[in-house]
Amino acid sequence: MEYKIILVLLVIIAILFILLIKTFKKNREIEFNKRSIASKYGKMTEQFMPFIEEYPYDPQQFRFIGTPIDGIQFDDDKIVFIEFKTAKSRLNNRQKNVQYLINKGKVSFEEHRLDG
Repeated sequence: MEYKIILVLLVIIAILFILLIKTFKKNREIEFNKRSIASKYGKMTEQFMPFIEEYPYDPQQFRFIGTPIDGIQFDDDKIVFIEFKTAKSRLNNRQKNVQYLINKGKVSFEEHRLDG
């Protein structure tokens, strides 16, 4: 009789464990989908940021790059590298490095010609 009770308890524990694993996997999938949607929303929003009223430059002079920074703004007296961020998002390591190089003046202009 004790073996039957132990067996039933083991089966119940196994079923609970399987349900727990399924719930964990489902939660991971939901969390992945939420991050994916947020990323897609961010990339889509970046395309329109130069056209919002608060944008301080001429949007016609903005060129979208996408990565590692969103784009470059060409003004008559300066060139501005721009990264748009929403909510609590922050610069990633690659973007921080680009910012560092720009701030250190490690920016140059080169002309390359292809003669053919």
